Amino acid sequence: MNRKFARGLLAALCLVALLLADALPFSAVQNASALVTQAQIDEKKKEKSDLESEKSKLQSELKSLQKSKSSALAQKENLDTQISIIRSEIANTEDQIAQYQSLIDATEQEIAETQRMHEEQYALFCARVRAMEERGTVSYWSVLFHSADFSEMLSAVDFIGEIMDSDQRVIDDLQATEERLAEEQAALEEQLAGQEEVRQELAARNEELNEQLSAAQSLIANLAEDEAEYQKLIKEKEAAAAKEQEEIVRLSRELAAQQAQESTKGGYIWPCSSRYITSPLGSRYTGIKGASTNHMGIDIGHVGYTTQVVASKAGVVIISGYNKYRGNYVVVSHGSGNTTTYQHLSKRLVEVNQKVAQGQVVGITGTTGVSSGPHLHFEITENGQIIDPLKYLTNYVKGW
Repeated sequence: MNRKFARGLLAALCLVALLLADALPFSAVQNASALVTQAQIDEKKKEKSDLESEKSKLQSELKSLQKSKSSALAQKENLDTQISIIRSEIANTEDQIAQYQSLIDATEQEIAETQRMHEEQYALFCARVRAMEERGTVSYWSVLFHSADFSEMLSAVDFIGEIMDSDQRVIDDLQATEERLAEEQAALEEQLAGQEEVRQELAARNEELNEQLSAAQSLIANLAEDEAEYQKLIKEKEAAAAKEQEEIVRLSRELAAQQAQESTKGGYIWPCSSRYITSPLGSRYTGIKGASTNHMGIDIGHVGYTTQVVASKAGVVIISGYNKYRGNYVVVSHGSGNTTTYQHLSKRLVEVNQKVAQGQVVGITGTTGVSSGPHLHFEITENGQIIDPLKYLTNYVKGW
């Protein structure tokens, strides 16, 4: 056989193998230096399991509450809590997806380096074989035609027996790199499968969230259709609001005394991006005969479940909690008897005693508590008295 032709054939074989190496899919072994580890993902899965357990208990409680018509508010509170848990599950699932992606990104970087190493090792292997061919120490055709694939060719006893110890190290390194690539590919496929599973869970949780939000709104709508029950609800709500307002003023003045603050007025900004007012301060008709109410703030509409609520004025958080009437709500003190209140939040993002700057996010709009749909109920108190926020918040759109 013509030696020149044999050299050309071997060079072509090496080139094909290099192209195949380039075409190998990315694979992954966990990068020891990665910021995220599989253990962290497993911890997130445990947190999710705990949330599921808590939600299951609430679902059992809800079934018992549904047997009594007079327990509508308790049912709404239960649904609000379930919705909060589902939101936590969604956040947990999104964290898992991000963590999987971090692992995958780190792995792909490592694989790029491993593939580069593989190409260099294979180029060295081809060079060593060509050198042996020049010396006439290798029978190409016996190696090529008696091997089912490249791996078998590498392990052929006759082939390995004809090379020196130094060449054997080249072969060993190349084989080790190929094994590493195979392990990495298997690990990457497992990570991708895990991420896809979590993505499907995210879709299911979002669907569940929408169902629960719909159920909560239907509950309030059904309650409003019962005139007697709704009038009772309004009286209870107003009595509770008056009592809470006294507590808010007391806390505000107590905090001001501790910090030697003076009562302040003015200097407010809009608490959210919307300026569409659906209900003003004062007496308003609820839509049910004999069921009017004294609205202690303003309702800002044209918001959903993702609109940020910001502190209208700098101050200190004196209340951050849940109330069956107000839902999730936050109260910020700005001095003696001067407060702002943000109600029906889907999520609270500040804690009691936390200092907040004007414009700092304190929560996300929603429809928790007694609410007919997503909106922000906003109140201002000065000198211990409720005042009309529209005295300071101008350029609004009248929607009532």
